[in-house]
Amino acid sequence: MLKQRSLRQTKSVGQQARDAVVDMILRQNMKVGDKLPSETELSQTFDISRPMLREALRLLEQEGLVRTEHGRGRFLSAASALTIARPITAYESITVMLRELGYTPETKVLSWREGRADEDEIAATALGCTPDTSLIFVERLRVQGSDPLVYSIEVVPRDCLPAGLGADDLAGSLNDLLGRQQQQPRMSSASVTATDLPMGVGGLINSHENHCWLLITETCLTDEGVPVVYARDYHRGDLFSFNFSRR
Repeated sequence: MLKQRSLRQTKSVGQQARDAVVDMILRQNMKVGDKLPSETELSQTFDISRPMLREALRLLEQEGLVRTEHGRGRFLSAASALTIARPITAYESITVMLRELGYTPETKVLSWREGRADEDEIAATALGCTPDTSLIFVERLRVQGSDPLVYSIEVVPRDCLPAGLGADDLAGSLNDLLGRQQQQPRMSSASVTATDLPMGVGGLINSHENHCWLLITETCLTDEGVPVVYARDYHRGDLFSFNFSRR
């Protein structure tokens, strides 16, 4: 039985209902994949009309917190489990982002190998791996001519990628490779930090100037909430900036 709660306050009713549903998700410790109560139950619980409730649910769907399965109902997405701790955004390919900013980037594979999850405990935790899970470790650089733009270290579960991988495949779209296994990322949980490049990387990527770098640490997830990529992306701080919204 849901506890009845009135939403007669100063915010718009739709926004209040959106906030109240999120609060209900947290209070009831609902998990990814759990089904939300019916519209009738929710409208009675929060003392609002069905149209106003649908507006709230529409907001939640736009934010990626709720997904609708026609004929079955509304369910919590992966974002509902992560949004309180870290910001959730729509996933965007770095190469696509660079092209939209007017660059014509080339992707260089600096190194790649297969290893065990216990070699990178932070990535293993983000990907939900056991210590003996096989992972692909990829080191890539996006360049414009000879100028470095973004240096990336990406970690992907081996079974999320096709068999027979080579450097040429990884120089292309990682998204496309994941999509061939029905594991394409759709959203991400990310944090940003101003930092230096890892030791020794400056010489490797021909970056000897005193650039500031923005490290975007990102866990990328499918629509079903499965983590498929853990990435550490170093963006040139003199070339790129990022806008964030806090809810």
